Amino acid sequence: MRHILGRPRRRLLALLGSAALALGGAVALPGTAQAANVLTNPGFESGGLSPWTCTGNLGSVVSSPVHGGSKALQGAVSSSDNAQCSQTVAVKPNTAYTLSGWVRGSYVYLGVDGGASTWTTSPSAYSQLSVSFTTGAAQTSATVYVHGWYAQGTYYADDVQLDGPGGSGGGDTQAPTAPGGLTSTGKSSTSVSLKWNAASDNVGVTAYDVYAGSNQVLSVSGTSATVGGLSPSTAYTFSVKARDAAGNVSAASNSVSVTTDTGTGGGTGFKQAAPYLYEGWGDPPNPGTVMSATGVKWFTMAFVLDSGGCNPAWDGSRALTGGADQTAINQIRSAGGDVVPSFGGWQGSKLGANCSSAAALAGALQKVIDAYSLKAIDMDIENTDEFENEAVQARILTALKTVKANNPGLKTIVTFGTTTTGPTYYGNRLIEQANSLGAGIDVFTIMPFDFGGGSDMYGNTVNAAEGLKNKLKSTFGWDDATAYSHIGISGMNGLSDQQENTTPAIWTQIRDWANSHHIARLAYWSVNRDRPCPGGGVVSNCSGISQNTWQFTSITAGFTG
Repeated sequence: MRHILGRPRRRLLALLGSAALALGGAVALPGTAQAANVLTNPGFESGGLSPWTCTGNLGSVVSSPVHGGSKALQGAVSSSDNAQCSQTVAVKPNTAYTLSGWVRGSYVYLGVDGGASTWTTSPSAYSQLSVSFTTGAAQTSATVYVHGWYAQGTYYADDVQLDGPGGSGGGDTQAPTAPGGLTSTGKSSTSVSLKWNAASDNVGVTAYDVYAGSNQVLSVSGTSATVGGLSPSTAYTFSVKARDAAGNVSAASNSVSVTTDTGTGGGTGFKQAAPYLYEGWGDPPNPGTVMSATGVKWFTMAFVLDSGGCNPAWDGSRALTGGADQTAINQIRSAGGDVVPSFGGWQGSKLGANCSSAAALAGALQKVIDAYSLKAIDMDIENTDEFENEAVQARILTALKTVKANNPGLKTIVTFGTTTTGPTYYGNRLIEQANSLGAGIDVFTIMPFDFGGGSDMYGNTVNAAEGLKNKLKSTFGWDDATAYSHIGISGMNGLSDQQENTTPAIWTQIRDWANSHHIARLAYWSVNRDRPCPGGGVVSNCSGISQNTWQFTSITAGFTG
């Protein structure tokens, strides 16, 4: 029997070991606070990171959540990078300083290189950290940093302050030499990669600022960078300046002009806002009523299973045509919408696991395609029988390749679970098999919920999507824009099986992120639950929280990609 929500996910716990926790106990050096903040852009109100630099290009400036002003730092921690963002400033020797800042997230650290640090865990609200230190007898610069912890989700920082006297007055006034040998090492439709020779300085170069024309677009610590977010078929002129700890800036390097590619790098052009609708339980609503109230056009129809002998049927028991499912599809199409059937799910007898070969599975999929003249199909690959079975993964991908070849224009979607930082081993394996088989999958959709108790559903969802984007880039050789255009997000409205709460406000944030990054698909489980029942728990016909009827569907309808 299917779980009450129809889609429980693998329980993926993100636990810190005792060794990791022990790192939080670093002891701060004593000191006396001074009057002036010597940091530049301490609240990120410039709208850019400079002069902060972040490892792995994982830092960005966001408008929410903030502590003060209108901007804050977001660090997209991954399983292999703690997204450390740092700034080097001039300081006076043998002088007391106090470093403080407001942070939000799980296991966020604030400290100074080679010295004191402190940490806290505050995933749902900003909390202030503070640490004091005294510079060495000959020390003229200090690097302060903030970072999260590996695989523990996105962190935020704001209003970072280093109180003490600046070190530039009467000190270092000499600018670095100009970087030389700037060249382009690669390009795509939306990005250009650059490298240059190191500059020299009497004290030391701390950062390189990359310019497109007169606009600074990046700040990095090394001698190479990739500038993203560019327009296809567009000419850009780049230059680089070096900067030292005292804020002295060099003259510009030589200029290099690059025209981006034409934009044929694999984007699908496919955009779909398609919440799940299930005729099998949960007081199924009239889809025409929902469409009229919300403006949504697509629905993901759940679930096509095996009724025996590799024969497709709705929920494995309802006839493929002529029943309640076809009635709902007819209503959707008569109102100007369309559907994408979803094959599989968490439970039941699945075609992928029970059809004897890829050819047989392709034949079963073709029956559904023919029955409804479909434009797209979704394979919801879950559990040990499909997702954690590499042979079945290959069977499904090969079948999708077959039906895609036999039905020109058909879009193929695969949907699977995730961790807070991106695909699991089996998710990575699925992506790698799709590449090696040449399956031509249009959209890789992750289900960012049932993480094991994560409270920051927006941060966790974005982190998971960024992890998927990075995997698609490394596997297929895509640029950022192309990878985003192959991503889908399928959430759960209200309370999840593990009591995670995605509120309408959080789902709006997720939708806005999805639009701003131009991903391909936004869905959620399910329209049946898109009704209020505060305190109602995790049930099939309402969300368990306070909301307006069809509110999540209305939000989803605003997804345009």
